Amino acid sequence: MKALAPLTIINGRLVLPLGEPQLGAVRCEGDRIVALGGAVQPQDGDRVLDAKGALIAPGLVDLGVFAIDKPAFHFGGITRAALMPDQATVLDKPAAVRFAAQSGKPDLWVHPLAAATRDLAGGDIAELALMRDAGARAVATGRRWIADSGTMHRLLSYCAMLGLTVVTHAEDEGLTGGAVATAGEMATRLGLPSAPAEAEALAVARDLALAEMTGARLHFRQVTTRAALDLIRAAKARGVAVTAGVTPAHFMLSDVALGDFRTFTRLSPPLRSEADRQAVRAALVDGTIDVISSGHDPRGPEDKRLPFSDAEPGMAGAETLLPLTLGLVRDGVFDLARAFALLATNPAQLLGVDAGQLQVGHQADLAVVDPDKPWIVDSNKMAAAAGNTPFDKQGVEGRVLHLFKGGAAVG
Repeated sequence: MKALAPLTIINGRLVLPLGEPQLGAVRCEGDRIVALGGAVQPQDGDRVLDAKGALIAPGLVDLGVFAIDKPAFHFGGITRAALMPDQATVLDKPAAVRFAAQSGKPDLWVHPLAAATRDLAGGDIAELALMRDAGARAVATGRRWIADSGTMHRLLSYCAMLGLTVVTHAEDEGLTGGAVATAGEMATRLGLPSAPAEAEALAVARDLALAEMTGARLHFRQVTTRAALDLIRAAKARGVAVTAGVTPAHFMLSDVALGDFRTFTRLSPPLRSEADRQAVRAALVDGTIDVISSGHDPRGPEDKRLPFSDAEPGMAGAETLLPLTLGLVRDGVFDLARAFALLATNPAQLLGVDAGQLQVGHQADLAVVDPDKPWIVDSNKMAAAAGNTPFDKQGVEGRVLHLFKGGAAVG
């Protein structure tokens, strides 16, 4: 294959780790960024793209998707996706991990998360060292919490030795059972099976205690309640190696959105109270939450066109991840630098990949973004494999104009 000419993107606003975007350019050779700033100029033979004042930002790193859905990822500016082990063939063996790691190249890099236990059953620890060598970037418990504390202790101890982060789901299934909503006024009015929000805090408290004992790195994929966030905030202050994530649904919506029984709002964890939603927004500002991810889980009519209690949880989130996060920037919740830290830099660091920020020597995974371009989310017209979005027919702002993976144009 013929090598690509160097790429220079000019007249853009560079989204840097600190401060407001700066007018300048970025130049790439091969798959790496070689120069950026206000003085950078294209050289003879370069491919040149005029950003015309749009943002030049790192490609998004989506931590914890449930399907490889390249059209949706590319629409949303995602150049790397960490794939959850909950697949038709569970990612609990080296061969499955190796296959997944190659499945998106060259225009999307998939970083598999190895199953913590065999068949994700919560019992025997899987072949973690072999899966790490096959390309797993972290270990995940999948959609479920490991209820056996002895198993979780062994898992964290082993992963601490291997240098692998454990990505865990935070709901005590002894309390959640078959619940589809958070206990409270809305669940009572609608007659939905519900569980107390404290199920999350109980799971978080147990896993934090074990992480502190073992010295393991622990990431809670979604933290959605004030009580659990308070526990993580305190653990970080003690020096525990813990990080936390959330999806836009839990900073945009409360359980009031369940009112019409629309199954696009059937999520796991379920939507919470307005007080918890506000606590999530505060945690995004103060650093308690480190990552915003899409939770991308496209589900067709066979999973969603059912009574609410029978529908499968999940949302198609890749296409709305960027504009919904940019909405918080417009609302003054945080600045652009913080937005892309949550969407790209922090998840890249958690996975141990040299991407996620504009930095010389890093991978040339780049998105040219118009943060003000308006559009309407339409579940019937989405690029995703299915359009199960709780933001259907909502107006948003922010579109990716151009996307590059390793310096090569995508699409």
